[in-house]
Amino acid sequence: MESPVQQKSLGNTGVMIPEIGLGVWKYRGGVEPLRRGVELGACLIDTAEIYRTEDVVGQAVKGIRDQVFLATKVSGSHLRYDDVLRAADASLHELGIATVDLYQVHWPNSSVPITETMRAMATLVDRKQVKYIGVSNFSTQELRRAQAALPNHPIVSNQVLYNLNDREIERELLPYCQQHDVTIIAYTPLDDGRLAVKSRWRRRQGMAVLEEIATQTHKTLAQVALNWCVSQPNVIVIPKSDSVARTEENCRASGWRLTPAQLALLNEAFA
Repeated sequence: MESPVQQKSLGNTGVMIPEIGLGVWKYRGGVEPLRRGVELGACLIDTAEIYRTEDVVGQAVKGIRDQVFLATKVSGSHLRYDDVLRAADASLHELGIATVDLYQVHWPNSSVPITETMRAMATLVDRKQVKYIGVSNFSTQELRRAQAALPNHPIVSNQVLYNLNDREIERELLPYCQQHDVTIIAYTPLDDGRLAVKSRWRRRQGMAVLEEIATQTHKTLAQVALNWCVSQPNVIVIPKSDSVARTEENCRASGWRLTPAQLALLNEAFA
């Protein structure tokens, strides 16, 4: 029997979520890959109002809603108080659900006071339309300001770009989130597929090491690249796949760990 995707705590909530979730940006796979991912334990599905995939996610979770941790996002252009509430209502309608598990501010908008946005997010929690509040694409400073604007509810996650080829968050944001119990939800963890296929030209040294470790571990390039991400405390990943086979491959990036020596080799090769 296959071992299911391992879990990590969401912030300091005590709620457990899978370290490999399912992203649906530019998703065209229909219901089956999402259902298969949930079967394998990748029961976090992350969408957004601007993705236009909330409807297919709603179809995929019909009848299995209690098995799925659902996340969606309000657009950065809808951050006025009333606009946030309207956007949440529309997302819940598209998803066909009464409560979303994680509602995230998709990107910061300096023209709207963060206090106004967070007041709306708190209202949604108080109305029981939202369980947990997250942000996306927030810098350390922006995250701090958002936390200060939300005194009675924690910000449990920050969804940002993170993969072997893009490690910018390691400078400041990742340590801050690890220190303050904010889960990093890494999007594009395979760098738009570049880390999943053999390459003769891009980051040759890095890819050579990735291929070598894939051979050592009897895993695929994608599985090693994803495992590298989730080896970090407080980090989960949400790769997107339109196929059942690739979804299964991604899920098998969990349930084992790269050795400290292998992690060190990758860190150096992709420095």
